[in-house]
Amino acid sequence: MAMPSGGGGRRRRRPMAEINVTPMVDVMLVLLIIFMVTSPMMTSGVNVDLPKTDARPVNSDTKPITVSIKSDGTLYLGDSEVSPDQLVTQLNAAANNDAEHRIFVRGDAHIDYGRVMQVMGQITEGGFTHVALLAQQPASSGH
Repeated sequence: MAMPSGGGGRRRRRPMAEINVTPMVDVMLVLLIIFMVTSPMMTSGVNVDLPKTDARPVNSDTKPITVSIKSDGTLYLGDSEVSPDQLVTQLNAAANNDAEHRIFVRGDAHIDYGRVMQVMGQITEGGFTHVALLAQQPASSGH
């Protein structure tokens, strides 16, 4: 009688071929929680002595140009009134054709929002890239 090729009548255990993913998922979740907790701590302000440099801040020597829109829709470049057709040419003259000159747009609180966006669009179409809206800060209450 021939013996089965398993040897001695007992069955040999085969090694498991599949990977048990549950412990790996547990470890990854723990790492995720650790990173979520520690990442805000890493971005908080740390006292550092910054090096000194002779470089000037960008556009620190140029005074920003202010474009104001009154409640009746009239445009002002600085303190002088300007027509909407002449706004871009007057801005180019005031900025010495510097497209990166800072331009602040001040709109009256009671004016249509679309009118302010129209003026800002007209300024950016004129080639200016640094256009910002100005708003008045609320008065701080004395606690």
